[in-house]
Amino acid sequence: MKRESHRCGGPSALLVAVLLVLATARPAAAQEAGTDIGQIVTFVRWSGVLVSLGVVVGTALLLRFLGEFADRLGARFSHRRLVIQKVWSFARFFIYLAAGLVVVSLSFEFNQTVVALVGGTLAVAVGFAMRDLVAAMIAGITIMLDRPFQVGDRVTYGGEYGDILAIGLRSVRMVTLDDNVVTIPNNKVLTDVTSCGNYGALDMQVAFDFYVGMDQDFELAAEIIRESVASSRFTFLKKPIVVLMRQVFSEGTAAIHLRGKAYVLDTKYEKAFETDVTRSVLVAFRERGISSPAVLHRALPTVTGSTPSTERSAPGECGGGKAADPTG
Repeated sequence: MKRESHRCGGPSALLVAVLLVLATARPAAAQEAGTDIGQIVTFVRWSGVLVSLGVVVGTALLLRFLGEFADRLGARFSHRRLVIQKVWSFARFFIYLAAGLVVVSLSFEFNQTVVALVGGTLAVAVGFAMRDLVAAMIAGITIMLDRPFQVGDRVTYGGEYGDILAIGLRSVRMVTLDDNVVTIPNNKVLTDVTSCGNYGALDMQVAFDFYVGMDQDFELAAEIIRESVASSRFTFLKKPIVVLMRQVFSEGTAAIHLRGKAYVLDTKYEKAFETDVTRSVLVAFRERGISSPAVLHRALPTVTGSTPSTERSAPGECGGGKAADPTG
């Protein structure tokens, strides 16, 4: 599986960022108090930092275990797969948040000086250095509340087509039909157009396009498409089956465009559904003698009393008389 993503550090990234800010920044409040870098470092609870590292490692192991458990549970109860994925997405979000708060509370001794120090530096340094990350996190919360799509939905975004795998603090992960994992920043999702095929439902509409010649029995072709869709084992029969028809012209060729629309039982069977219906329709077209579009030549009617334009003089004749004798 190809992965086009960069993992977010989670609680460990937050801890490292705050430590770097405390170690390198010299806020106005600290300067007025005459403190130096060594005094600032004394605000860090080093024993708590070691415990925080254990919390980070434990959180990573917990998330990995719960993720594998959610995958196994979804495979066991396939009819509840989308619900399980939604619950796991929210649970992971709150685990990240709780772990971050625990890491910060264990790593620093909060007093009036520390609060002033952290408040000043976070307002400036973090605002510039992590503005994209903060924007993505806020966008992630907005996505969960606004719900333009849900975990498990099949969507189209930026030329990519696949299923939403997870909605995280920083990004949305989507697995394409080619089994590639694509990572999309949350703030990009809010500003760009996203098309969702099923929006929380297991079933989804699928379209089938076929073209037949103008001189073919297109009524029979439409009935074949309808029967092939209805007989497929992947069809969700509780929703309607529609066959649309229109005339099209392309590069001087006229054809009848037939489009069948039906719903697949589960989005994961979309391509199997397309293959099953297409194979069945093409076999039926061949058995019934229904051909694809072709360039047709229409014979022009001959006007009464005129000489057909296809008549020509035979070789060796001149003006319809006998050929001249070369010997005189």
